[in-house]
Amino acid sequence: MASGNGAGSPVIPLSVSNLGKRYTGHNADVIAVDGVSFTVDDGAFYTLLGPSGCGKTTTLRCVAGLEHHETGRIMIGDRVMSEAGTGIYVPAQRRDIGMVFQSYGIWPHMTVFQNAAFPLRVARPRVNKQEIRARVEEALATVQLTGYESRMGTQLSGGQQQRLALARAIVRRPRLLLLDEPLSNLDAKLREAMRLELRDLQRRLGVTTLYVTHDQHEALSMSTRIAVMSDGHIAQEGSPHDIYLNPATRFVADFVGTTNFLEATVTSAVKSGYALLRTDIGELRAVCPRGVPVDSIVTVSVRPEKIDLGPASATADGRPANASNVFQGTVESLMFLGEVIQCLVRVGPVTIMARGRSADHLHQNAEVSVTLPEACCTVIADN
Repeated sequence: MASGNGAGSPVIPLSVSNLGKRYTGHNADVIAVDGVSFTVDDGAFYTLLGPSGCGKTTTLRCVAGLEHHETGRIMIGDRVMSEAGTGIYVPAQRRDIGMVFQSYGIWPHMTVFQNAAFPLRVARPRVNKQEIRARVEEALATVQLTGYESRMGTQLSGGQQQRLALARAIVRRPRLLLLDEPLSNLDAKLREAMRLELRDLQRRLGVTTLYVTHDQHEALSMSTRIAVMSDGHIAQEGSPHDIYLNPATRFVADFVGTTNFLEATVTSAVKSGYALLRTDIGELRAVCPRGVPVDSIVTVSVRPEKIDLGPASATADGRPANASNVFQGTVESLMFLGEVIQCLVRVGPVTIMARGRSADHLHQNAEVSVTLPEACCTVIADN
């Protein structure tokens, strides 16, 4: 079935349009997914990020064919997999996908080889034994499980079981790889190591990947693009850099990382992407979206690691001459976090969090200069 992209146009591996899914409860219907649309480019690592109940796993399950949706269309490549109201529905086993669940789903009565080979043994058309052995050995080698073929699946460690689940997902050489919080059952140190392994494996294989997680560190470190979900819809989509440094909503700024919020009033028209604002700590210059009018009540987000704490200014008002976004503050508390030190600094009536390297001038009750770099102060106008 043609996608309508036009002759010579590249085929998008995954396209989701106006997806809607609801569940019927005892007292009312629950809208799990509400008008979600996105596309995933060839070879991309696309992440659905959000808190529990935001609709990310339901979206993934609709893509996989494990849930029926009430509105919208899902296409894998140039073929419609499902489209509400048309009767088109391709079952999961015919969607050319590989999937890793949160629980891994390793069968305890099967060896590592048998677990990895299962998708090929039930495939239609049938795959001959020689081809099965060759592809299973290739998949196990890819995830560094060569030599474990005869071991029972549940005799592996958590990290090895995760690798086995990946091997089983890629053994069919699927067009699309779906991963539903595959690292959530691992301890913190192993989870960090597996993030690197999984990212490198995906890049080596070049397989288009849709990933679901609530972990911001996973999303930021692994993804090509991120869609932050809230209440069944996409709150913001973009590169990890844009999502983190230029949040479009207060929810995104608060969910993705740690940030400081300053309530502000716009006092100048937006010029060259910046505007002047009045805040409780004084006048601030910040990155501001076009179209935000003067006198608007907005929120400014600034990440703790972007704030610079220097020695106290010697000027009478505590603010260097001609300095922009530099204020006088007092260190209220410090916390050692290993690589960095976290400081809570009182600036006027506001307490600001900053993170950076330890320095001699940083101690309890120290007077410091607080610099909020203009390019790192982002106006959020969704109040």
